[in-house]
Amino acid sequence: MHLKLYTCSFILLLCASTLKAQQGLNSIYSAYGIGDLEEKDYSRNFGLGSTGIGRRSSSYLNELNPASYSALPMQNFMLDISVKAQRVSYEGAGISQTGGDINFKRLAIGFKAARFWGISAGVTPFSTVDYKLLNNKFITGTGNPVTSNIEGAGGINRAYISNAFQLNKHFSVGVSTGFLFGPVNVSQTLGSDSIVTHHNQYAFKPNFTVGAQYNGKVSKDWQLGVGATYRFQTKLKFQENLNITDENSNSYFKQDQDPSYFTLPAQYGAGLSLTNGKITWVADYRHQQWNGLNNKGTNYYYQDGERYSTGIEYAITKHYYNRTFEGAILQAGFSYNKLPLVVKSATLTDISGTIGVSLPSKNGQLRYYVGIEAGQRGSKAEGLVKENYVNAVFHFSLRDIWFIKRLAD
Repeated sequence: MHLKLYTCSFILLLCASTLKAQQGLNSIYSAYGIGDLEEKDYSRNFGLGSTGIGRRSSSYLNELNPASYSALPMQNFMLDISVKAQRVSYEGAGISQTGGDINFKRLAIGFKAARFWGISAGVTPFSTVDYKLLNNKFITGTGNPVTSNIEGAGGINRAYISNAFQLNKHFSVGVSTGFLFGPVNVSQTLGSDSIVTHHNQYAFKPNFTVGAQYNGKVSKDWQLGVGATYRFQTKLKFQENLNITDENSNSYFKQDQDPSYFTLPAQYGAGLSLTNGKITWVADYRHQQWNGLNNKGTNYYYQDGERYSTGIEYAITKHYYNRTFEGAILQAGFSYNKLPLVVKSATLTDISGTIGVSLPSKNGQLRYYVGIEAGQRGSKAEGLVKENYVNAVFHFSLRDIWFIKRLAD
């Protein structure tokens, strides 16, 4: 028991330290809207190209479809923590740079409240804002340009509570109640006077996702899973504050602004899975309905986004006393994402390949997972920047037997 507590404490300390890790990455694409939307899943689905809408598993927490939690085993408590390390190289006109950082990506718990009812709760980033821009601006009445330094930071987080209900042997439904919250802050410095204009925004809004899954045998050894999800459209309201300061943060002017709004579109998804217990194949499709939303920019707009992904997993199983246990797990996956953001008429894509390995501890209660992803995002057309990246995800999953009344000696 002490070992479990020490392990949990170490993981939580690691998680807290990554929250403070320096942000060495900058992405021009996070300057639009509410930043870079997180489309990847940092559970055991990561090595499968973040695919799992149709997958029903009792071995891990699958937030890609809230209906999956009805498969959680009775009297088990699960704790998941994920951390991502990233390295990016930037390519563009006169640009050749690299950057990297380490960030917390996921904290989740899950358990079975009743035989037909599974619950999970967690927190994860929903979008990220991190960019720096340097350009020249002309002040009215002068003919000389001054340097403008614009920096963006923050992003939206998602805290959620998901409930799943098993309606019969084959069919489950679920709903995930999410709470979107966080700051989007932009600061601008003009010239060498060190006068900084801060535009600080903060949003909080509930958001709902529903899901359904069907699981049944198609032969003696193979099972088919079919899943579908729908995330409802949500209108985020941002409270805004304007603050003008000097380099020592002494305020010259401060005022609350009228609130602004950003509409998060509806998203629907569908997925398939096919497994015989050792080999599992999965495939997903997600569609975001951005057309006609948030088109306020002069050089950018939003179109519908689409994401295709697939993956295959091989599990080395072990048998003890007529029960089957997972040993080492090997994964490979691929994803193609047509991003909803269009900048200067350039359609952006994100294409990546993934691999993953999951290993159990000696007692089987703790699993260690490493996922590697390599891909590229963006375009060098229209003076934009292409990002070539490598991500490494470290995932820790603790599974313990709880809710058992111990008998006295």
